[in-house]
Amino acid sequence: MRVLLIGGGGREHALAWKIAQSPELDELICAPGNAGIALEPGTTCIPVGAEDLDGLLKLARERKPDLVVVGPEAPLVLGIVEKMSELGVTVVGPRKEAAMLEGSKVFAKQVMKRHNIPTAGFGVFEDANQAIEYARSLGRCVIKADGLAAGKGVLICDSAQEAEQAISKVMVDRAFGQAGNRVVVEELLEGEEASCIALTDGKEILLMASSQDHKRALDGDRGLNTGGMGAYSPAPVLDEVMQAKVKDEILKPTVAGMASEGIEFRGIIYAGLMITAKGPQVLEFNVRFGDPETQPLLARLRSDLIPALKASAEGNLAQMQLEWDPRPSVCVVMAAGGYPESYQKGKVITGLDQAAAMDDVVVFHAGTKQEGGAVVTSGGRVLGVTALGQDIRKAVDRAYEAVEVINFYQAHYRKDIAHRALDRGK
Repeated sequence: MRVLLIGGGGREHALAWKIAQSPELDELICAPGNAGIALEPGTTCIPVGAEDLDGLLKLARERKPDLVVVGPEAPLVLGIVEKMSELGVTVVGPRKEAAMLEGSKVFAKQVMKRHNIPTAGFGVFEDANQAIEYARSLGRCVIKADGLAAGKGVLICDSAQEAEQAISKVMVDRAFGQAGNRVVVEELLEGEEASCIALTDGKEILLMASSQDHKRALDGDRGLNTGGMGAYSPAPVLDEVMQAKVKDEILKPTVAGMASEGIEFRGIIYAGLMITAKGPQVLEFNVRFGDPETQPLLARLRSDLIPALKASAEGNLAQMQLEWDPRPSVCVVMAAGGYPESYQKGKVITGLDQAAAMDDVVVFHAGTKQEGGAVVTSGGRVLGVTALGQDIRKAVDRAYEAVEVINFYQAHYRKDIAHRALDRGK
């Protein structure tokens, strides 16, 4: 089987690493890939961007993949599934209309409201002054840019003054461009966050293991929101009972509700959750694997991933099951200094081979490229250093042991990944 994987970040390296292990695989093509993906056996990286739909379609016509796996959200929102399907190619991911569950925060909240999916109370605004007035009525609140903003368009506000500044940043200063034409202003939920990621074929839901990521840039969950500074699996707060509740009360009714409106959802559905005193509530939906959650998840997945992806795309998930390594896994993201704001690129990375040689460690590349015989930084999130351990403490220690042998200019990483799970253990 020939697989085309679209994307070039840490999530895509984890997918490439797992797909490359499949006995069904003959060739893996990744567009555009990165320095780490290029090293996976049987893999070829082609410099075609994930949002270059014309280039991707040309590549598909030339290489004739049997399966296309879409990593990031942008090509899904742009309609890559429809366009590839017209070529007769099987694609993992939702069509454009269903992808709006992530492509528009407003669309997602309205879907949840129509189908009684538990989520925070909210208002939708195109006028900054009206948004500010509503935010004042809430006190502590969350401001969300409507469109895609690379995981950075969500601003948590502890006061009316912070909310006013956030709304101005999004709607007046246009910090996220067109994504800020509308905003969602919603109540701030209290509880513990977790990620529930599943495959769906439009009817059936196949849960993956639970996970929890760390969005804030600094230790103690402080600083700016990022695309994710680390993750671990499983998340104790999302145990089997809670996962079943999420499946029955959130994922199933969301997929069924959209189907009742004529919008079939096939592919990956990701519910970002707040586990509150009232139960799980949806913070956001994504329509692809999480980043960095995919890294620790796939490190634990014992099953071949390709059959499950195919079943999702072809509509026959009913008999599919996944087997998981019982050991927990932890991913620590090493980022460029200054991320998620301005940062430098082109810095040489050392220690990669030494870290990768450690037992139960996988170093997933995110923002890297080959330059003059060296691996250098090329993005904000540079690496996802991932480790397994007999318990969460051992997995954490192993991951940080590997982090310590890797170096690049102004490398930044959080020192407290999985702190909630460790605190539970105490």
